[in-house]
Amino acid sequence: MNIFLLIIGLTLLIIGAELIIRGSVSFGRKLKVSLFAIGVVIVAGGTSLPELASSINAVVTNHADLAVGAVIGSNIANLILVMATTSFLIPISNINQNQINQAWINIGLAIILIFMSYFILPFNSLFGILSIGLLFIIMFIQVKQGSLDVSEVEDKGDYSLLISITFIVAGITLLIYGSDLFVESAINIANQFNIPEAIIGVSLVAFGTSLPELVVGILSAIRRKVDFALGNVLGSNIYNVLGVLGISSFFGNFSIPTVIGSIDLIFMLFVTVMILGFMFFLKRIGRTYGSIGLFLYVGYIFYIFY
Repeated sequence: MNIFLLIIGLTLLIIGAELIIRGSVSFGRKLKVSLFAIGVVIVAGGTSLPELASSINAVVTNHADLAVGAVIGSNIANLILVMATTSFLIPISNINQNQINQAWINIGLAIILIFMSYFILPFNSLFGILSIGLLFIIMFIQVKQGSLDVSEVEDKGDYSLLISITFIVAGITLLIYGSDLFVESAINIANQFNIPEAIIGVSLVAFGTSLPELVVGILSAIRRKVDFALGNVLGSNIYNVLGVLGISSFFGNFSIPTVIGSIDLIFMLFVTVMILGFMFFLKRIGRTYGSIGLFLYVGYIFYIFY
């Protein structure tokens, strides 16, 4: 039964990702906005909804450490698992300044988290107000910068604006539900084989938080819409810090737990700087980054476990 549910979950993930890509391509053509901007602003927010729900629940139930850990772990996985897998399949070339700017924002947010950890600054209502305000400003600027000529988004079979939005909303819904079903079924299967909870948590649960972004990234690579995948990853990381932690801070005060430590935060900054280096100097994220990223992710999982 669990294997059957696992397959259903994976199927929903694939269908959801396909709907998102089709809807986003059409939506971008209608509004003359780049796929990268759609990925950053709309899809990234949708794929971050599971983290938001779980983080609010964690704060309300006095388990705020889980919320912070999930954000940091998800951001790391997005950069060196999702982006590495995507770029390994289809390299991302012709990086533009708008995309580089989003990477710089990711670096700035990583530095802010390190600063808050070092000085033990709390996530409170003030942080929430500032974060949500900054998030709206970033997304507004991104939409303005992402405006382009409709000919730059080449794809056959436009849909109406309503159908495009319906595809995106339905796709995000299927991604979220499919991800939950996939991870829950995988955990049940692992329990049947008496695999320790620690291994399950480090591997399956951590992998599950970035599963929507990963499936979108792989299908984007197959459809050769890699700019869309890049926007989804960089946008998700922005939403995680400003949106997830920002909104969660309205439900209770918390801080970065010492158990996470500076190593995790510095590692998150390191991988963010690494992807910026490829974007800024090489104007390309290819299989070299993919190989390094996947190697680093395996090493990071090994570090967490041991």
